[in-house]
Amino acid sequence: MDRHLCKLMLVYPSAAEEHIVEILLNAEPPLADFATWKAEGHGHDFRAASVRERVRGRVARGVLAVVLQRSRLGTVLEEIRSRANAPDLTYWVEPVESIGRLVRVDAVDADSPQVAA
Repeated sequence: MDRHLCKLMLVYPSAAEEHIVEILLNAEPPLADFATWKAEGHGHDFRAASVRERVRGRVARGVLAVVLQRSRLGTVLEEIRSRANAPDLTYWVEPVESIGRLVRVDAVDADSPQVAA
């Protein structure tokens, strides 16, 4: 396990996604790739939920996952906290055992210096 890497998971109101993504895209130094997807949040606090969400018992949420150096975690969280202005922003951190890219040998361009894992 690489103890220097961690995965940051963010769950946020869908309306905040563009701003949060912009913050991460403009991070210095740049962050590696990250992924976002749509989800539904389940819980007990529905103060900001729409009538439809209250009836359904779940609220629209966005989820973001990024793997980063653990030493950058505090700075990235503070940047999001101070600039995102998103209510109900939830996060958690997980250790990363390994990370890499899977490349098919026959899909690699002969001129490319890619290495198949």
